[in-house]
Amino acid sequence: MRTVKNPFITGGYVSAEYFCDRVKESKDVIRALTNGNNLAIISPRRMGKTGLIEHCFHQEEIKINYYTFFIDIYATDTLKEFVYKLGKEIFDTLKPKGKNFIDGFFNMISSLRPAFKLDAQTGAPTFDIGIGEIHEAASTLEEIFKYLEAADQHCIVAIDEFQQIGHYPEKNIEALLRTHIQKCKNTTFIFAGSQRHMMQNIFFSSSRPFYQSVNLLQLEAIQEKEYVSFVRHHFTGNQKEISEELVSKVYHLFEGHTWYIQNIFNELYSLTGENENCRPDMLQEAVENKINSYKPLYQSTLSLLPERQKEILYAIAKEGKVTAITSGAFIKKHGLISQSSVQTAVKQLFDKEIITSENNVYQVYDRFFGLWLANLYGTGWKW
Repeated sequence: MRTVKNPFITGGYVSAEYFCDRVKESKDVIRALTNGNNLAIISPRRMGKTGLIEHCFHQEEIKINYYTFFIDIYATDTLKEFVYKLGKEIFDTLKPKGKNFIDGFFNMISSLRPAFKLDAQTGAPTFDIGIGEIHEAASTLEEIFKYLEAADQHCIVAIDEFQQIGHYPEKNIEALLRTHIQKCKNTTFIFAGSQRHMMQNIFFSSSRPFYQSVNLLQLEAIQEKEYVSFVRHHFTGNQKEISEELVSKVYHLFEGHTWYIQNIFNELYSLTGENENCRPDMLQEAVENKINSYKPLYQSTLSLLPERQKEILYAIAKEGKVTAITSGAFIKKHGLISQSSVQTAVKQLFDKEIITSENNVYQVYDRFFGLWLANLYGTGWKW
């Protein structure tokens, strides 16, 4: 097991000890999977849906009785890339199980056989194929589904950012996947996504292939009291102290978004010495350290934006949250050009996932980016 020097994990899953709460959600996920029900998990990005899935996969009732596979398709743009990701994940998961599993994989998925190579130095089997070498993605996908169905143990496949299939250029991707999935008796699926509207359309629009084919879990923020208890437990357990008030302050600053909170407490923990108390003034340093580590990325993002998009982005960052984004008052306050130019810029920023909107409330998608912009071009840190 990986050695843990800081209990506030910011990447990957370690163990239940470092996983905060989600007791009810974990039970709901495991119950759905063990009863053979496909599941859709919808939540904003960085709210912890990936961690929840990995946590459930590590529980005994899943780990012992199922083969589990997890792919994130956020960066994929075509069915070929989807097929590559799924094929490689199955290969990587089965590789430690030995030669017979690998031989069985390539015997059943013959179109991926060119990917089977041996490492020149170690002799270990590798999955090495260019995406362009997958000539018939739909046929390879069918072979993969047949392989999963023939497995000697029930399989669970989790697909993160599932809404991305809606951007693929190939036609009828939803229908193609649904056709295979509805035939599966040996494989259960988790479809996780962060774009609420797209995910709801996929699974709850009567005209779509996946209509009413899943159980639904809407993942919300972890309760504040649970996070306070979790954070203070790990501080005191390592001869450090932190006040309930400071934990709550961080929680509310990032509105319960797990990834940001974990990053800040990871930094606060490292700034606090043994037998010391985490002081409130350390929060400023922790936030600055984290945000400045992303400074080159944020500068690059800004450099690629046209002037009109920058102007509306700065305005949103200054406000923190914006409701009447095309109102005359907002346009006048921030010296914007016109309602139509604001609408155009907002749509472009939204499409680039630089800003987000929930119930007509707009804000910068990346909370660290929003704070960086507010400090650089606005009124400073907002807490």
